[in-house]
Amino acid sequence: MIACLRPLLALCFAVLLSACASPPSSTLGELPRTPQASIEQLLLQADESKPEQAALLRLAAANLAYQQKGLARATSILEQVQLNDLKPAQQIYASTLMAELALAREKPKAALKALSHPSMERLGELPIEQQLRTQLARAIALQADGQPLAAARERVYIAPLLNGEAAQRNHDAIWELVSGLPDAQLQTSEGSDLAGWLGLARAAKTSGTLQQQQAAIDDWLTQNPQHPAALQLPPALSKLQQLSSQPLQEIALLLPQEGPLAAVARALRDGFLSAHYQAQQAGQNPPNIQFYDSSRISSLDEFYRQAQAAGVQLVIGPLEKPLVKQLSDREQLPITTLALNYSEPGQEGPAQLFQFGLAAEDEAREAARRAWADGMRRAVALVPRGDWGDRVLEAFRQSWQAQGGTLIAAEHIDQPVEMARQIAELFQLRESEARTKRLKSTLGTTVAAQPARRQDIDFIFLAATPQQAQQIKPILAFQYAGDVPVYATSHLFTGNHSDAQYQDLNGIRFCETPWLLNVNEPMRQQVESQWPQAGGSLGRLYAMGADAYLLAPRLGQLKALPDTRIDGLSGSLSLNPAQRIERQLPWAEFRGGRVERLPDNVN
Repeated sequence: MIACLRPLLALCFAVLLSACASPPSSTLGELPRTPQASIEQLLLQADESKPEQAALLRLAAANLAYQQKGLARATSILEQVQLNDLKPAQQIYASTLMAELALAREKPKAALKALSHPSMERLGELPIEQQLRTQLARAIALQADGQPLAAARERVYIAPLLNGEAAQRNHDAIWELVSGLPDAQLQTSEGSDLAGWLGLARAAKTSGTLQQQQAAIDDWLTQNPQHPAALQLPPALSKLQQLSSQPLQEIALLLPQEGPLAAVARALRDGFLSAHYQAQQAGQNPPNIQFYDSSRISSLDEFYRQAQAAGVQLVIGPLEKPLVKQLSDREQLPITTLALNYSEPGQEGPAQLFQFGLAAEDEAREAARRAWADGMRRAVALVPRGDWGDRVLEAFRQSWQAQGGTLIAAEHIDQPVEMARQIAELFQLRESEARTKRLKSTLGTTVAAQPARRQDIDFIFLAATPQQAQQIKPILAFQYAGDVPVYATSHLFTGNHSDAQYQDLNGIRFCETPWLLNVNEPMRQQVESQWPQAGGSLGRLYAMGADAYLLAPRLGQLKALPDTRIDGLSGSLSLNPAQRIERQLPWAEFRGGRVERLPDNVN
């Protein structure tokens, strides 16, 4: 279908070009010419010219000021031109310039308003250069305004009119826009070339192995051989082709077999091997796994020399934070490595290093995302004292405020008695009680007044141990704040499903790994039959180990296609620009002492 439409499009543009080459109609008016003078000379000439010619000269001067990055001066000159007194061609020119100035000031809505002027109905009668300028401004404004599909539509429309570097930039921009669209928008029924771009983005988001994803892209290429993206495949997809042709055959699993982290390492290893055996049972051809003891290696350099000699293509580990920091301090690594812990926040690592862990910061960011999607806007936070609580609070604060939320106050909780006082202060109950006492003293009689809490708090963000969390709800009820929603991290959930244990947590919402929320997950049942502890809080480590196996062949894929998500057992996994795996988690709520999974909220 696309191949058939191309000659027709070419004919249409040829007719359009010839029409634009003809003299403009008297009602359309003429566009400002490229000036051979300075801004000052143009303005001086405008002051001495008749109104219509003066307007053209001022438009040219304003445009020249804009090209020279003089935004304030360009705006000032443009304000001297009365838009309603211009002819349509000049109105389009002026409106486009207004939009470009608004975009330079990061005001996309103002730009779109300028580009909605009624004169735009005659844009197709203007020279191609002006059409491109106006439509490119609209595409940029739509993207900045959070309308990527509409922006892609504009860019696809102008693509046949471009050549050289401008065509390449537009081509890359179209892929950037469509590849980041949510699945629902990729199903939109569109015509011709845009439909092809959307289909390619759907193929690139195919879940499954790297080979399955590449097969979907190959099918698209077969069905759309003349599409612009088929003639020039986006670089990320070219990289994907290269990756799929180089299967992963040898993995080194680098974990401590002795020391304080040995128990954690065993859970990670068992989860990793369970995923490996499941892949074998499914008829796949999984890579060979070589085991190394990180508690016994003399140096990382020596380990990598051994691994290279053994043909290792990917290292999973280490787990120990000091070793991860050593790797992160290096300029490069001899073998691609997926560390099972994180270096310090903000520390840039080498290109070959990826990092994955059960970071509490992920859950803090997830709580901010979910609360915002649920319509919450004003928060208070309760976190434990110490470095862990500080890190969780900072992650929540940054994510919450980046979305536009307000963090009214935060408290570091400790002992139950102290918690009651802290919560009372958060909700300003002490001030309410003091007002009642003053009133009683003034009137000299008993005042029947119930303390009133502040009403501008939408929810509480909570990071706490199970023991701390069981104190929170009763304290909130006692402090007249029992109706305030609570969004918590997974740390209050032990993994056990005990009605009596969770009665005091009723109403609290918390994020958790799919492993612990889905008791019917086949791999969990298989692992739990052999290691019963996998059904409790240690289950998160088994899930992480299984997901490390899932990630192993797809790190290059995540890097090439940053919008890719992998549905794992520790969460929905993606890669951030620092090459750290981030988890998006499902949600549950304690109801009647039971844990009930909540519907996903993707708003």
